[in-house]
Amino acid sequence: MRSIELRGGTKMPALGLGTWKSAPGEVGAAVREALRIGYRHIDCAAIYGNEAEIGAALADAFSAGVVKREELWITSKLWCNAHATEDVIPALKKSLGALRLDYLDLYLVHWPIAVRRDAVGVKQASDFVPESELTLLDTWRGMEAAHTAGLARAIGVSNHSAKKLAALARDASVQPEVNQVELHPYLQQNALLTYCREHGIAVTGYSPLGSQDRPAGMHKSDEPILLEDPVIAELSAHHGASPAQMLIAWQLQQGLSVIPKSVNPARLRENFYAHQVELDPDELEAIAAINLDRRYVTGDFWAIPGGPHTLATLWDE
Repeated sequence: MRSIELRGGTKMPALGLGTWKSAPGEVGAAVREALRIGYRHIDCAAIYGNEAEIGAALADAFSAGVVKREELWITSKLWCNAHATEDVIPALKKSLGALRLDYLDLYLVHWPIAVRRDAVGVKQASDFVPESELTLLDTWRGMEAAHTAGLARAIGVSNHSAKKLAALARDASVQPEVNQVELHPYLQQNALLTYCREHGIAVTGYSPLGSQDRPAGMHKSDEPILLEDPVIAELSAHHGASPAQMLIAWQLQQGLSVIPKSVNPARLRENFYAHQVELDPDELEAIAAINLDRRYVTGDFWAIPGGPHTLATLWDE
């Protein structure tokens, strides 16, 4: 299995299991099965609401001798209502408690957006904390403190544009090691990937299969279905692989990390063995040609009327 060496020297397994949208009562079984198959990278987040069940599955795997803690890469993410410098470590410790761990391998700032402590999502403009009161650098100071304390072996961000990364880099004492973003052949993010490569930031792609199981309110009537793309279908047939395997292999072969989600044992195994698929240069070029700059996770839930964020300022595009 490929791994990616981060700036700080730690090695992140390139293929991980995503746990966004994995329901209670399903996610624990999925994690247990994934570990048996050979996954060693589990991607979590406080906002997913399932870290306690994942923690129980991890504890079971440790006690059964399936895997040792030091053999795993566990990521979690800081939610937007804990962006104050002094709130970061308590939030991280809460995730550690749920996951039954002493440290994380990677902790990410989930979104470049701050909301009030008593808000989870946002319903009105007053739920946001304006940048004049709380900046991304303030949040990053808390992340750096968590790293210094040994609570997170590596720290990074998610859903951050190159512009936001550059602004953070100017004053950061510890540079972000990872940026986790939506990434797939319909959203290839070439300019962002170039920036990250030039600045030693690893990239993890979420929603690599097109996220058809995301909440209904996030779907658009005209959206294309990535898993049904004819180019992907043709390549799948040629390789005797599934469309999902082609999409995962495409990311792995570019030196990226990728975290497909599934709770189905057969699909977990299928996704894991995508690392055996090798695409030739002509096939990579064919996939490059289907880019649509199409987001499935648009972030429009942050674009509240009268609020400080629009899609243009969120993505800086």
